Amino acid sequence: MLDDTLKSQLSTYLERVTLPFEMVASLDDSVNSRDMRALLETIQGLRADKITLRTDGTDARKPSFSLQRSGSDSSLRFAGLPLGHEFTSLVLALLWTGGHPPKVEQEVIDQIKALEGDFTFEVYMSLSCHNCPDGVQALSLMAVLNPRVRTTVIEGGAFQQEVTEREIMAVPMVFLNGEMFSSGRQTIEEILAKESNWPKGLDSASALSERLASVVNKMPPWAQEELLPRLVPRRWDIETLILLSQTSNSDASFLYSYLKAIEAQISRKPDRASDELAKKLNDRKQNTESE
Repeated sequence: MLDDTLKSQLSTYLERVTLPFEMVASLDDSVNSRDMRALLETIQGLRADKITLRTDGTDARKPSFSLQRSGSDSSLRFAGLPLGHEFTSLVLALLWTGGHPPKVEQEVIDQIKALEGDFTFEVYMSLSCHNCPDGVQALSLMAVLNPRVRTTVIEGGAFQQEVTEREIMAVPMVFLNGEMFSSGRQTIEEILAKESNWPKGLDSASALSERLASVVNKMPPWAQEELLPRLVPRRWDIETLILLSQTSNSDASFLYSYLKAIEAQISRKPDRASDELAKKLNDRKQNTESE
């Protein structure tokens, strides 16, 4: 499964494993299962003193394997082969399970460990997806650090029936406790990137604002600290769309208040907010001043 170069690199990385852990594979007679067995046997052979392998797993998804640190209740599973762009995700999962510290702030680690409630994540990815590893690695780390977080990373090509039944049109797609949590489909950023996608009318713009609020509310605290700064430009875009969606009114008091609202919105435009929307807002300001 791995060429000599990858084996050599993996061997070097696995020297950082300090805690024993077990890989438990659930296999059938498929070619993918044979490939998974070969991959896991290679990994185990590179650090036989710390890593053990069992192939008697009974998980419904086959082929799949879990990583289980000795004495831990963590639950991280890979369904399908995590190769391609996800090979780095696999290496990191092995290192983290084996006790190697992640390169994240201690505050983030503490927040993950302090999460209350039970979280079962299923993240669908593909081996050619450039955008998938970040999400896969974040959810993998959560599962390693907090036993109340269970993460399964699913390679969609190996589980086409699930992909069809769940109507997964793009990856990454994440399900939380059985419900869609985030999707590789059109994101808020993508909606706002092109004028043709902008909501038409006040109701549609307000609905988009509610969608953004819903995304924020679903984020665990540690993710909010990391992601909220990236959402600030999107919030400005949506607020601008709402302003632009308001219908004209010749009442003097309305025009005065509307103009002040536009000026305030222009003054607080953040970096990476839409320049096209800013231009339209300035045009609206000039039109309002002339009324």
